Amino acid sequence: MSFGQGGPAWGPGDQQTPDWAALADASAARSRRKKLLFIGAGALATAAVVAVVATVIVNAGSKDDGKSASELPSPPALPSNSAQPGPSFSRVAPPPPPNPYDYVSNAKKDTAPLSADTLFPGKSLTLGSGAYAKGPTDKVTDCTSVTQGSLGSALNDNGCRQVIRATFTKDGVAVTVGVAVFDTDTAATKAKEQASGGIASLSGSGVNTFCRGGSVCRNTTNSYGRYAYFTTGGFANGKSVTKSDTGVFTAGDELAKFTFDQIVARGRNQASAAAARPAA
Repeated sequence: MSFGQGGPAWGPGDQQTPDWAALADASAARSRRKKLLFIGAGALATAAVVAVVATVIVNAGSKDDGKSASELPSPPALPSNSAQPGPSFSRVAPPPPPNPYDYVSNAKKDTAPLSADTLFPGKSLTLGSGAYAKGPTDKVTDCTSVTQGSLGSALNDNGCRQVIRATFTKDGVAVTVGVAVFDTDTAATKAKEQASGGIASLSGSGVNTFCRGGSVCRNTTNSYGRYAYFTTGGFANGKSVTKSDTGVFTAGDELAKFTFDQIVARGRNQASAAAARPAA
């Protein structure tokens, strides 16, 4: 009996029965080969992916495209000079400012106008103890003519050029200030050290004669630069001064200090004017 055409035929009494065990072994072998092929293909694909990833990572970490450091281009050189010029400084040090003392220590530099009005400006002075009224003033070139005692010899022997005087009054006290002018500070210092006696009091313009005729008065002596300055102080009514008459002492000290300040200011003003002049 035939089941279709061209196929194997089995029938009763047919001696060629199939070997079922062999067929089963062959089928299992085919299954194992397929499985091994699948596993091998998967491993190869995985290895390929890993290799690609590794290559990407290596290439990403390297910026020289396989070139050595010596083959890389060098960085651009920075310009030696910036576009904006920096500040420049002169190599020449400026000259030191003039010393004010130089302008009152020598007649060659001390050329500013000099008079009773420049030394004692105004009609009054307000100092520590109060206001002083300015009385008479004068200026003489015969230095010995306005001195008492041996002060005239000290001034004359050291080359005194002139003496400027001014009298101030306050509360019954009268003080005459005398400023002797020399060519140098050395001469003025010697005159101060040799001085004995005092400057003669100056009366007039409402100020009575004082410190004359044997009355006791208080004298001071000092110098700065080419100037020696003196005070003679007492009572306007001619009464003698005692050690307890502090008003006379205070007036003499304040007016002497004011005179010193005026001489210092004279030097400072001349030095400032010299510094402001353009260099030759």
